[in-house]
Amino acid sequence: MTIARGRITTRLIVALAVPFGAAGCVSGTGPLPRAAPQPVFDPAAFFADETHGVGTLRVVLRGATRTDVHGLGRVDAAGTITLDQEVVQGDGSPKHRRWRLRHTGPLRYTGTLTDAVGPVTATARGNMLEIRFTMRHGLKVEQRLFLQPGGQVAINRMTVRKLGIVVAQLNERIEKQQR
Repeated sequence: MTIARGRITTRLIVALAVPFGAAGCVSGTGPLPRAAPQPVFDPAAFFADETHGVGTLRVVLRGATRTDVHGLGRVDAAGTITLDQEVVQGDGSPKHRRWRLRHTGPLRYTGTLTDAVGPVTATARGNMLEIRFTMRHGLKVEQRLFLQPGGQVAINRMTVRKLGIVVAQLNERIEKQQR
């Protein structure tokens, strides 16, 4: 009985130690850009038309992977933005993702995302747009997008947590494309 308990205890320690120890390995995204009162981040204005994002995704126990995201956004008469994206991670196949965000109050938005379970919420605070949602398997996502002066570039810092532990981070530069 003590041998079996010893094995269970060892497994439990390993199961807990791996995520806690590996959480420190998901780093290297650098300091956050500075929040500023201007320009105010309006997601409908920024994501309307074409955007292109390039970044690095760091996932615990997997290392870094390049990301490439092409987006096409459109705003309907009610002001709801629909953003269709083709996402490529590393050498993988493109994956389609769709965002829908609607304005719900001063600097507040709510919507849906194909990767999310439940609602997506977003709040603008000056040049920062903070987006929160939950993915399958209890993954909690927080994105902070910082609109840069001139309004043509946003820096995206995404953090994914499981049980409060950081399991992935994305550092991405998104640019509006000229037509």
